[in-house]
Amino acid sequence: MELIEDTSRPPLKYVKGIPLVKYFAEALGSLQDFQAQPDDLLISTYPKSGTTWVSEILDMIYQGGDVQKCQRAPIFIRVPFLEFKVPGVPTGLEVLKDTPAPRLIKTHLPLALLPQTLLDQKVKVVYMARNAKDVAVSYYHFYRMAKVHPDPDTWDNFLEKFMAGEVSYGSWYQHVREWWELSHTHPILYLFYEDMKENPKREIQKILKFVGHSLPEETVDLIVQHTSFNEMKNNSKTNYSTIPLHVMDHSISAFMRKGISGDWKTTFTVAQNERFDADYAKKMEGYGLRFLTQL
Repeated sequence: MELIEDTSRPPLKYVKGIPLVKYFAEALGSLQDFQAQPDDLLISTYPKSGTTWVSEILDMIYQGGDVQKCQRAPIFIRVPFLEFKVPGVPTGLEVLKDTPAPRLIKTHLPLALLPQTLLDQKVKVVYMARNAKDVAVSYYHFYRMAKVHPDPDTWDNFLEKFMAGEVSYGSWYQHVREWWELSHTHPILYLFYEDMKENPKREIQKILKFVGHSLPEETVDLIVQHTSFNEMKNNSKTNYSTIPLHVMDHSISAFMRKGISGDWKTTFTVAQNERFDADYAKKMEGYGLRFLTQL
């Protein structure tokens, strides 16, 4: 019987001052050889910001709204996760090698760790940002179920680490700011999770325009319906239920948990909220980025 290396709960590994899941940090070396293609499209987000949602929308656009074609494989095969590496599962780069052009590629990497080839090739980027409070709560539950992360400890302690940028992929504040800054000089469509929740059809039409595709209105309506939270939560090709148990334990928390805006209110205490707001104001001052924390 083949022994699978114990993947559970290794400490984060720092690369260029940025903490990462140990295995993802180890994958960065081989990313130096990665060559972007001009027709690649990069989906970039900080974790728990609607990555799988926008990935499914883009795959549906690329497949002309054909739901059957989008059932051909799980989302992490259809949209390879660039820096992904976990024992016993194909790496992101291995999946990419078998992905026909034009490729959709997912990453959470901050700019300091992003392969330069993606910027040199002026690869188009769809970036999705979500308000920090909902991200923090969602990330806490993700840490609990995805065993490649260290133990999150209590919510109180996790929130302190989140605010200090001591979680995998580092600071949310820096991530949303630096990609926002880059959007002024690089072809980036910068979207907000809350806008997508409020009016998915409008945001999908923005994506269509950005990637240079046009689809009939009824097909756009079908994409809206197929990529709704309830549809995706019950779709084995998008809900990560096929990932091995030693990597993700859905009995602890579902990968697709609630998918709403404003759920942070059920978790943050009044004191935590006040402290978070004061810290947030300092870190985000002068950037002109406005997030809705509820709908």
